[in-house]
Amino acid sequence: MTNAINKLLVLSFLFTATVAYSQVARSVNGGESTLWVGGEFSAVAPDYGSHRLIGLGTTVDLNVTPKIGVIGEARWLHFHNSDDGNETQSDYLAGAKYRLFRWQKFDFDAKFLVGGVWIRFPGDIGSGSYFAYAPGAFVDYRLMSRLRIRGGYEWQMLPSAPNIPGQPNNGLTPHGFMIGVTYAILR
Repeated sequence: MTNAINKLLVLSFLFTATVAYSQVARSVNGGESTLWVGGEFSAVAPDYGSHRLIGLGTTVDLNVTPKIGVIGEARWLHFHNSDDGNETQSDYLAGAKYRLFRWQKFDFDAKFLVGGVWIRFPGDIGSGSYFAYAPGAFVDYRLMSRLRIRGGYEWQMLPSAPNIPGQPNNGLTPHGFMIGVTYAILR
């Protein structure tokens, strides 16, 4: 009887190991979502004056499918401002993105963002917060599976700016270039 129990234990051990091994493979394929976060350096022409505002920013990029995603950006343009040093612009935008195509290690994307832009104008003539919409495009170059270099261009439209007494109110269209890195924290 002990011999039969030993054989039964050995056989059940072997079958248990086989069953456990078969469960390692995925039973269902997961979604295509990836979450990227990153930082950027920006140079933006503010649509008044002849200089560029320089600053740093951050981006969060969620790919819902391989082609469609949502993107959020925050940018603080507080350097290389006007002679009096008081001019700044801060952007907080979010919206949709669409991958136009992929070629080797490059991804070419278009984006459309909406949000708020806070501006402090030069010469202490005033400041304001404005609704903005911003079409743009960017290119990602894949360095490693989780690390990319990003370069892009964005054109903002602020239809109600500057809204300062004594100043023309034709709207502003700041536009500029961004370069940065993104890292995949969820793949």
